[in-house]
Amino acid sequence: MTDQFGPYKAVAQIRMSLPSLTETEARLAQVLTEYRNLEAGTPIKEIATEAGVSEALVVKVAKKMGFNGFSELKAAILGYRKGNSADLYSEISPDDKLETVASKVFRTSLQALEETLAILDIEALDKTAQTLLKARNVDIYGVGGSAQIGRDIAHKFLRIGRRFSLQDDSHMMLMSASVLGPEDVVIAISHSGTTSAVIEAAEVAKKAGATVIALSNYARSPLAEIATITLASTAQGGPLLGENAAARVAQLNIFDVVFVQVARLHGDLAIERLSLTQSAVTSKRKQS
Repeated sequence: MTDQFGPYKAVAQIRMSLPSLTETEARLAQVLTEYRNLEAGTPIKEIATEAGVSEALVVKVAKKMGFNGFSELKAAILGYRKGNSADLYSEISPDDKLETVASKVFRTSLQALEETLAILDIEALDKTAQTLLKARNVDIYGVGGSAQIGRDIAHKFLRIGRRFSLQDDSHMMLMSASVLGPEDVVIAISHSGTTSAVIEAAEVAKKAGATVIALSNYARSPLAEIATITLASTAQGGPLLGENAAARVAQLNIFDVVFVQVARLHGDLAIERLSLTQSAVTSKRKQS
């Protein structure tokens, strides 16, 4: 990615490190990202006082989030605020008119797409495509909203003749995982990266020798620790809209990229199968 994405990457780093922070550290991270009076000359003592923590903890958290120290973290946040993406998100309020709500919802998704593009791991995307291309079986694990993302992924790949099995029940996930092997792949989907049913099944699959691909909003999470490959979105959200809605859009786009790459690697066979699957449903469309 080009340098224009630098500030986006920095704030994404903060968001994606949240699962690894303690409650106090997470509160400090919130103060750091939301403190409106933050300036280049803001001393560390001011932030520590605002968050009710020690200056040493501010430095510790900055390093835990991948920065060299408070100064680098501060510069990253200020750089982010100067970019266009920072202005896309605003919280929905009860007094908003419907047109304002619509604008905020769309702009939140645009922000998630912009910032997810900035942090995309191209090597992980390519490795995912290569792994899926060679896989004997592909199982998708997810519950709730994550299962719906899995259903969309399965639909995408069926268009080129690749059959992926979606499991959205904890017992079925474990049964499926127990009979996988080194030639098989699991796509484990969890927005938080902490969904116990998905993590447990992913652990069983990993022990059986399968490759585990994690899709999450947090690159540092219990699910990511298990995974062979991690694909991460980054989405900001508030109490009403939440992160999930915007992250869902970004995660669908991530697998659109993977799908296109697998189709490209399949070459003429993918084109042939696309034609076959499209023709198969033509009769189900009402003719004008």
